[in-house]
Amino acid sequence: MTTITHSGALDLPLEGLKVLDFTRVLAGPFGSAMLADAGADVIKIEPFEGDDYRHMGYQVDGRSTNFEFVNRGKRSVRLNLKAPGAAGVIEKLARWADVVLENFKPGVANRLGIGYSDLSPLNPSLVYCSISGFGQTGPWAGRPAYDVIIQAMTGLMDLTGDPEGPPTLVGESIADVAAGMFASWGVMAALWQRSRTGKGRHLDVAMYDCLMSMMPTAVSRVVAGGAPATRVGNRHVNSAPFGVFSAADGQFVLAVANDRLFARLATAMGYELLVTDSRFIGNGNRKKHEGALTALIEAWAKDKTVKTVVDQLDRHGVPAGPVLSVEQSTQTDLAKSRAVVMQRTNSSGGKICFVEQPVRFGDLPRGRSVNAPELGAHTADVLDMLGFSTNEMNALREKGVI
Repeated sequence: MTTITHSGALDLPLEGLKVLDFTRVLAGPFGSAMLADAGADVIKIEPFEGDDYRHMGYQVDGRSTNFEFVNRGKRSVRLNLKAPGAAGVIEKLARWADVVLENFKPGVANRLGIGYSDLSPLNPSLVYCSISGFGQTGPWAGRPAYDVIIQAMTGLMDLTGDPEGPPTLVGESIADVAAGMFASWGVMAALWQRSRTGKGRHLDVAMYDCLMSMMPTAVSRVVAGGAPATRVGNRHVNSAPFGVFSAADGQFVLAVANDRLFARLATAMGYELLVTDSRFIGNGNRKKHEGALTALIEAWAKDKTVKTVVDQLDRHGVPAGPVLSVEQSTQTDLAKSRAVVMQRTNSSGGKICFVEQPVRFGDLPRGRSVNAPELGAHTADVLDMLGFSTNEMNALREKGVI
């Protein structure tokens, strides 16, 4: 039997955890990939045509880089949930699992016979996590949702972009990723409770809720402060100088949020008198006169390279950094030394990559996660593990179940 082993003799945090994964596309698979990285055995259930994500996104040699990224370390079972006979397979999988993940539109899992009310009676200790756009309850529960819709409806788009321009998407599927992260966090919290009570729980993870929880500056300003959440472009809504500035050959970011750091900035620039300039005493005044302060900083930096500027600021303890492209960022000494991006080849020799979950568990080595599975690669192995005989598997094939 082909079982994914992550560690050999290593004691990974989630070694032995069994996850039944009905999720597809991004939010759910991102969450289950994080569990797989930490040692969980994740069985991914796919329809005969496969997860939609196999056919979406950027393609390299006919394979989706997106799918490879978020389905690392899992086993794939090709199963027709709508076929007569699928229920028997699902029942055994539910009894095997510790955790179930699904991200269907609310109500669909129940219609397929894999809802919490279907599986929990089979295994009362199941931690069952439902991921959706707007939650399992509430006036928007039935609405379909994609990342762009959540960014728009939480107000994140309205916060992003140039103040004189239109609302702008964040350059990554941040709502999907947030939901996947919080789903894996919620699963861990529920498993801790189960360790004390022996009982499972149904988790309701909404992309909308998750993204709102990641907007503390804007939400607290609006709700508690009664102030509008305005679009500020490459500046900070509350602090100055804080944002993007131009040098001779590019741009750099600067983050000065208190008087101590402002004094260091003034010294680094050779403009010590700025500390006693009434326009710049205290963050409130600096924000009020942000335009004048920006002009002074960019006048100082205009004949210097970004590297020179950042190095000089760094020597004086001022938080700063270059504005890098994704390509540049993945090639930094830091990214390489911490092995942030894993690069592999797939079964056909093509290049794939992923970023392993970022938490480092002491001295446990990283980079153990295996590549994303071929569609249905583990169907027979998993059914064998569940106790199905060869004859029973052949019968399931004939019925169109597997």
